Amino acid sequence: MTDRPPGLGGLAVDFRYCDADGLRDSVRGARALLLWDFFSTAVRDVWADAGALEWIHVTAAGVDTLLFDELRDSAVVVTNARGVFDRPIAEYVLGAVIAHAKDSMRSFDLQRARQWQHRETQSILGAKALVVGTGGIGRTIARLLRAAGLEVRGAGRTVRSGDPDFGEVVASSNLRDEIGWADHVILAAPLTDATRHLVNNPVLAAMRPGTHLINVARGPIVDETALLASVCAGHIAATMDVFDREPLPPDHPLWTAPNVTVTAHMSGDVIGWRDTLAAQFADNAQRWLAGEPLLNIVDKKLGYIPTGDR
Repeated sequence: MTDRPPGLGGLAVDFRYCDADGLRDSVRGARALLLWDFFSTAVRDVWADAGALEWIHVTAAGVDTLLFDELRDSAVVVTNARGVFDRPIAEYVLGAVIAHAKDSMRSFDLQRARQWQHRETQSILGAKALVVGTGGIGRTIARLLRAAGLEVRGAGRTVRSGDPDFGEVVASSNLRDEIGWADHVILAAPLTDATRHLVNNPVLAAMRPGTHLINVARGPIVDETALLASVCAGHIAATMDVFDREPLPPDHPLWTAPNVTVTAHMSGDVIGWRDTLAAQFADNAQRWLAGEPLLNIVDKKLGYIPTGDR
């Protein structure tokens, strides 16, 4: 592999570097696995050869591409990159909210056409944002949007009031009845059986006309067929950083759909992010070598790190 984690030379560990094709040979006898390519599904294919594994670290917040039944039922500990992407993703979301309110896409089109067209745009002050997913990323999004003057609610598993970041948290299982409140809907939840196609045709239809949907979570949380119908009908707008299939195929209709902004799964990737990921793993590896408790342990049954207030 050419894209190797930086700064790991000081660890007292015998590293074997490989790509997906070489994983079967490299994983034999290995006690720990750093999954640097966090979209890889190769672990499932070589599981029979991974009998010595004790720990897998995934350099992503979401672990949906890694988990499978045999791993869930095993004693292997899974950790993730919780905390690394929180602030960058929150900044992306704030930027998307502002770009939508200021009609930036239209401004870019007018500039390319060398057309001077004075317009009035919206203020984000007092706009309503519903953040679906109340983990670390969702909380950081909520804090930044509140600081910018938006009114924020969360949607999660546990309904509550008086949350320090979300104020009110409504039930994500009841999203259809709650979503009409929002001007901006931000998806920041992990991909699980409960969240797959959480945003479907009934939920999209329940959005107020002009609602702005932002997905920085996982593509399959949104029913893309229903989304296309909604944006093409002019019902909602969308900023999409994640998709069912990535890279998004060049002929996919979302590229040219009206009121849709497409980015290449990059909302959390600021300059230096690889160094931060490697440093986080190195810290956990030192803990592992010293027999100390690991940080960011994922509940493999749930598919994320439980916080007690989701």
